[in-house]
Amino acid sequence: MKNRLAALHDRLTSTVLGAEEEAYWLVVALLAHGHVLIQGAPGIGKTTLAHTLATGIDGTFKRVQFTPDLLPSDILGYSLFHQGRGEFQFIPGPVFANIVLADEINRTNPRIQSALLECMNERQVTMDGVTRPLEAPFLVIATQNTLYATGTFPLPEPQLDRFLLSLTPPSPDAALLSEILAQHAAQPVATPTPPLLTAADIRSLQEEVLRLPVAETITSYIAALAHAVKKHDGLRGGLSPRAAIALLRASQAVAWLEGHAAVHPDDVKRAVLPVWQHRLPVRETGETGGTTTRQWLEHLLKVVPVP
Repeated sequence: MKNRLAALHDRLTSTVLGAEEEAYWLVVALLAHGHVLIQGAPGIGKTTLAHTLATGIDGTFKRVQFTPDLLPSDILGYSLFHQGRGEFQFIPGPVFANIVLADEINRTNPRIQSALLECMNERQVTMDGVTRPLEAPFLVIATQNTLYATGTFPLPEPQLDRFLLSLTPPSPDAALLSEILAQHAAQPVATPTPPLLTAADIRSLQEEVLRLPVAETITSYIAALAHAVKKHDGLRGGLSPRAAIALLRASQAVAWLEGHAAVHPDDVKRAVLPVWQHRLPVRETGETGGTTTRQWLEHLLKVVPVP
């Protein structure tokens, strides 16, 4: 099964050239049962990455195009009165799928974005007093255009905190762009590819990752990093327990992928940036102004003692 997971990673990197790092973290999120936010300018392959991952799994896949006129029922579903039966029938929305692509999530307002809060955290949908569970694996992959682009809304902090990790694919340089163009020139028509893993395979892998041992020294290290963030002058706010748990789960997935028998401190350090950077806005004023979240986190990784 690990070979098929490696084949899935290879398919991602061959479909979106230059996205080796992003492909790795998409696999980590899948194993850690977490959601992914892919940010960046339009046209750099965000949606293609998400769609390639979805088609590599023999499960259900739904895509929601987030637009200003979107309604919560367009995401969650709605109740329709069945005249013949004399009762209401629930019509499931696209969120009832194994992988949901929330495309351009920040093009709709925060009220509509909040429709995803329950299903992303509790993996269930409550409507009309009835709670309906979502089938595992359940993964939301959201793409987000560059903040402050025309017609976008910032994601609320509770929404951001529900994403296990965030990715920002870089814009290709001239050499990579030439390679991308050559690939498209050689393959003008996309051919369907068979799935590599079933939903049952993913559930089995997730359980295996969850059982990977985590020593008390590792949990103490994660807590120390979270505490250092809270006390840091350059970062606004702190991290929720959910954010610390997200780092723990991502570290387990990294350790499993690297073939470690238990989680190592290096696994934690490797996961810190993608798991925490979207949760921590920087202070824009004072002596610390101008430093990015990534730079502050890299600094903390150097100064917080490793057990």
